[in-house]
Amino acid sequence: QVQLVESGGGLVQPGGSLRLSCAASGSIFSRYAMAWYRQAPGKQRELVAVITIGSSTNYADSVKGRFTISRDNAKNTVYLQMDSLKTEDTAVYYCAARAGTISQQQNHYDYWGQGTQVTVSS
Repeated sequence: QVQLVESGGGLVQPGGSLRLSCAASGSIFSRYAMAWYRQAPGKQRELVAVITIGSSTNYADSVKGRFTISRDNAKNTVYLQMDSLKTEDTAVYYCAARAGTISQQQNHYDYWGQGTQVTVSS
């Protein structure tokens, strides 16, 4: 069993930056692939970024070059550094965990956080 708690969301102007954190507890964090998803109002939840057990990463085309996912196994935490934010990045951001390999499909992730709101607006 894994518990995930996101933090770091808030209101930021276009072009600004935020760093989201997702703290994990309850199991061996280093054995889990991690992902960040987001859901904007009226839209389906979409994959933002994933990071493997070995810290290889992959990103949605919409955030490539602007967002960076990373993990600190000593702190049981995964991060999402978001730079050059756009209004279309406004959404609730969720982290998710899956034992073993990464997946592009959200129904393959066993554990989810409660989400943190990111609002990009002037």
